Amino acid sequence: MTILSFVTFPYVCRVLGDQAFGLYSWAVSFVYYFLVIARISIPNIAVREIVKVKDDKEKLSQKTHEFFIIQAIATILSFGLLCVIFFSVQSFKDSQPIVFLLSLNFLTGVLSFEWLFTAFEKHTYMAVRSIITATIVDILIFTFIRHPEHLPLYTFFCVLTTILTVVVNLIYLPFVVKLSRPKELNFKQYIPTIAIMFMISVVAAVYDKTDTFILGIIDKSKASVGSYAVGMKGVEIVIGVITALSTVFIPRATAYYEAKDARQFKNINIYASNIALFIVIPAIVLMICLSKPLTMLIGGQKGYLNANMVLIALASLMLTFSICNIIYTQILIPMKREKTYLFTLIFGAISNIGFSLFFGLVVFKNNPAFGVALGTAIADSLVLLIMLLLTWKHSKHMILAKNNLVILLISSILIVSTILLNKYLVINGKTVEEATILKLVVILAIDAVIYLVGCFIAKEKLVRSFFKKA
Repeated sequence: MTILSFVTFPYVCRVLGDQAFGLYSWAVSFVYYFLVIARISIPNIAVREIVKVKDDKEKLSQKTHEFFIIQAIATILSFGLLCVIFFSVQSFKDSQPIVFLLSLNFLTGVLSFEWLFTAFEKHTYMAVRSIITATIVDILIFTFIRHPEHLPLYTFFCVLTTILTVVVNLIYLPFVVKLSRPKELNFKQYIPTIAIMFMISVVAAVYDKTDTFILGIIDKSKASVGSYAVGMKGVEIVIGVITALSTVFIPRATAYYEAKDARQFKNINIYASNIALFIVIPAIVLMICLSKPLTMLIGGQKGYLNANMVLIALASLMLTFSICNIIYTQILIPMKREKTYLFTLIFGAISNIGFSLFFGLVVFKNNPAFGVALGTAIADSLVLLIMLLLTWKHSKHMILAKNNLVILLISSILIVSTILLNKYLVINGKTVEEATILKLVVILAIDAVIYLVGCFIAKEKLVRSFFKKA
């Protein structure tokens, strides 16, 4: 689904323009705070708790009802808070329609029971469903979105993905689990965990979305936000893929830790980091070396100034975020060390705000999008460093694995090949855009061959295992 969204993204950037799309991106970052309140960290807690009782029908039904009710109450309160803020702040008036449309995401999302499907490892179903719903929405976007004035309609189509997901999940839910009315409900048992993880979610929201929010305040036209969104898109796709892959390992990591199987717990974390680095390291190389043609292809030749510099600054987030996410979901959550992550994120959020304001307003005041991006990258690197230091006993195995060195060495070859190909490879097309697409396809194809062959010769485990299965 993350990759499919990239199909419509360049088209939307062009037809909406940097200001309209910047307004949409800013509204998404604002609504995200209320989405966090609505979820109240239930997805992460629920997966861990459901895994423990999924073979006990009575306890499973009880916990499912408890988590649903808690999230429903939080969702109502969150929407009420959003309404109060937006009716009281006059400067938000222009973005009200977009914000209220986006709020449908968490109003309907409470009925998705996505955490239940994750706990039962229904990954094939979730993938197929996501592809189908995303395809439907993509077709609607290409058909009906033509002008900047269509921004509200585009926003509704984006929300439609969640609505379709909820409908399909509710239809499929009885085939996954038979829920009966529980004899009793016990909400008190979750209060300490929810309190900590909710604080984590709030701090994480501030940490993740403050850059866009600050940029929207610095640039009232929101054009810089549009440039930031274009530069961030490729990074988000890779992060989305890694996060989706990591979700597969969360229930198993929890189960291994609960069973006190240290060897399997260690191995699954090494395997998850191996997959992440296998994708992330070459992606960083390619996005930095090809930043200009990539952002031009996404945003077009008009508007979205300095988007390529934003992409260069944010490329490292693919590595820092991916490793932090694995440490949090596969080490800290199973160990119930959520407080460690909370304190680290608080430091990260404060650093992100400070660095973003300093670089965006002072150092790079003529290019605030790049300044904010650089501040975010520095803050994210510090967070990763702290998390590694605090979890070194368990995380060192996934970082110091010999296989990761192989990936780094082969990826370094891609730096040379990509720079040379981008400089000397000449491909003609009917238009500049067509020539750019063809050139990027050729470069990516050649680099993919170099990377895979190099990994195979160097006996990289993932590539070797793939060829053995084939």
